[in-house]
Amino acid sequence: MKNKIIAGNWKMNKTRAEAEALLKELLPLVADAANTVIVCVPYTDLYSAVELTRGTNVHVGAQNCHWKESGAFTGEIAPSMLKELGVEYVVIGHSERRTYFGETDGTVLARTKAALAAGLKPIVCIGETLAERQSGRMEEVLTRQVTEGFKDVTAEQLADVIVAYEPVWAIGTGVTATDEQANSAIKFVRKLFADKYGKAAADALYIQYGGSMNDANAAGLLAMSDIDGGLIGGASLVAAKFAAIVHSYPSDGKR
Repeated sequence: MKNKIIAGNWKMNKTRAEAEALLKELLPLVADAANTVIVCVPYTDLYSAVELTRGTNVHVGAQNCHWKESGAFTGEIAPSMLKELGVEYVVIGHSERRTYFGETDGTVLARTKAALAAGLKPIVCIGETLAERQSGRMEEVLTRQVTEGFKDVTAEQLADVIVAYEPVWAIGTGVTATDEQANSAIKFVRKLFADKYGKAAADALYIQYGGSMNDANAAGLLAMSDIDGGLIGGASLVAAKFAAIVHSYPSDGKR
């Protein structure tokens, strides 16, 4: 049985002082967690987060990285810069990046490969919009995102990847896919990876659900057969709520 991977995506929230306060409150609440805990914080909070979580069971992730190691890319961060700080994970291709900043399947692939080359573990986001779901194009969109976004990622590299299925219509809206909707979509995504990498690799792949998962609905979602964790937005900004999600599905698995 797999454990669950619960990652908090703080988005553009928390000053350094606020981040330190939140982490100091969170750490004792999840110290005995059976599941893997990750906090993906703004760039300005990364150093503090790494220092505060050192020697604990909480891992630190960034929210994006560039596909180049250096160059004229104002405002971007190289994977090696994150690695040097002690960051372990990085979110790539979040729907907000795709919607507001022109992220494409091609740039997601480039960022993913750069992160892997630097020794980071990417959390790669995929998911359909409401219009795409309502028009019956969900499977088409997910197929394209997996095909193009993982075009030349090897099976060996895939072992260091987490995939987050996040239906865009459920991001920050308070609307959550039902347990069955989320599980069905993730089961379809897992089959796409099985077709590309084989069943064993697809079964081993961690696929999270992201989309208004919170302390009230997490237990039901995490109990589904194909949901391996959650990418948590708003609820990750409240220590007690995030801890409740972490503890909502016990497991003896290890990662």
